[in-house]
Amino acid sequence: MTSSSSSAAPEGPADPVLEGVYGPFRITATDRREVLGYRLALTAVALGQLGLLLSWRQGGGEGLWPWLLLMAAGLGLALRWIHIYLRPLHRALQLFWLMGCLGGLLLARQVGAGAMGEALQDQPLWILAVGPFFAALTGVGFKEFFCFRRPEAIGVTLLLPIALLGRLSGLLAVSTTATLLLVESVLLLVLCLRKFPMPAAADVGDKSVFTHLEALRRGEATATASL
Repeated sequence: MTSSSSSAAPEGPADPVLEGVYGPFRITATDRREVLGYRLALTAVALGQLGLLLSWRQGGGEGLWPWLLLMAAGLGLALRWIHIYLRPLHRALQLFWLMGCLGGLLLARQVGAGAMGEALQDQPLWILAVGPFFAALTGVGFKEFFCFRRPEAIGVTLLLPIALLGRLSGLLAVSTTATLLLVESVLLLVLCLRKFPMPAAADVGDKSVFTHLEALRRGEATATASL
């Protein structure tokens, strides 16, 4: 499920050579920096969501926007550095992130940054505006579960959409939705913390697969251009 970025990275003598499906490859210093960036950015999302929910529970909707900014920046950077073989899927997640951020800006413009929480609570239809952001986060959770079978990834993959769709449909009360989101954010933080001891190669994956897919894509583009 994972792969490396398309840019070529300089290889160092200490970089180990690994055998992939389509040939050998190296995990370079650039790969390791991207993996660290991805893990830190995803941790920022978890901390932002946890801080937002705790602040909301203690003091209401005022002062939530810094947590929202942390979540938006964290997920944007995580999707910048995430390693996914399929480029269309990667681009789709980034598009969902952008749509959700634009929806959040629209909400803030309509009701004010300090009233965004109350608007989402009292008018669930606003979830449709910010929903793509959480769809992107759900996609990241699914990728983590698919690749590593970590049980805590279920929190993002299942609890997040259940909470939001349940509130949007009116099937879940505000308190139930908040509880599900709180559990999900804690599980996301656990997922992030458990990733740091893992070798970078785990998140990079088989770079030879990415190289193979990129060669196929370029070959198709060349064939199309020659028609």
